[in-house]
Amino acid sequence: MSVRLTVTTEPSADDVAAIGRELTAFNDADVGDANRVPLAVLMHDDAGKLVGGLSAWMAWGWIYIQWLWLDDAHRGQGLAGQLLEAAEAEAIRHGCHGAHIDTFSPIALKTYQRAGYVPFGAIEDFPIGSGRTRTYLQKRL
Repeated sequence: MSVRLTVTTEPSADDVAAIGRELTAFNDADVGDANRVPLAVLMHDDAGKLVGGLSAWMAWGWIYIQWLWLDDAHRGQGLAGQLLEAAEAEAIRHGCHGAHIDTFSPIALKTYQRAGYVPFGAIEDFPIGSGRTRTYLQKRL
């Protein structure tokens, strides 16, 4: 059976969804159902405007915090820690025993370490030419 290789910077949504679906099926058969659950923690001001948030997913007993954002006016007030605490508490309620996150922001790195996250890996000079390091962190819950 022959195959044809296609490289594209504009994949179809259907193709990307199929890759995810097939990898999920493979992983479920290999190590068991991930029981993947999305999670968001949202922070709004008094006017109802979104001023911060965290997007994550829980699977295989871990929560992966994909994005954590605060608008400029709300940084430096400990709110990132509150977002992390709320996500971790919900993860524990869902049976998670650990959390992981990554960053290439030196400020975010300090925030995550203050919250108890410990580095376990790094990619130097990420993004390339920036002189920064992308750090991967984890925390036992």
